Amino acid sequence: MIRPYKATDKNDLLTIFKLNTPEYFDPKELVDYDTYLNENAHLYFTIEHGNNIAGGVGYYVNEAKKVGQITWILFHPAYTGHGLGRKAIEHCLTIFQSGPTIEKLVVTTSQKAYKFFEKFGYKLVETQKDYWGQGLDLYLMERAL
Repeated sequence: MIRPYKATDKNDLLTIFKLNTPEYFDPKELVDYDTYLNENAHLYFTIEHGNNIAGGVGYYVNEAKKVGQITWILFHPAYTGHGLGRKAIEHCLTIFQSGPTIEKLVVTTSQKAYKFFEKFGYKLVETQKDYWGQGLDLYLMERAL
């Protein structure tokens, strides 16, 4: 189930973030994620599997540039391979399609996860070595909506 984020989800999501560190996130990004949850709760969703919080996903829309962006997608390692990532992306795509006219979708990820986004038609636009932290490169990806 995908539902709107609640402040009571925060500790579980921060724990999930830490479980994905340093494989997918640099430890210094924890502060950024925490700040994002505080300032953008209305743009974030909690993903449940059974009665457990399995992960989260956010989004952002820049109406002036007609761009939609998926942000801070993460899952508890125990729930990978359950199709929750696909459901999260499809949920965000539905939001982008139902709102103001979005022409381009963007995601910023790393070499660890970019192949996942390729499955949804995202194409690699740019890379920057060690952008997120040592050994975690920026992979900027885009696709048309």
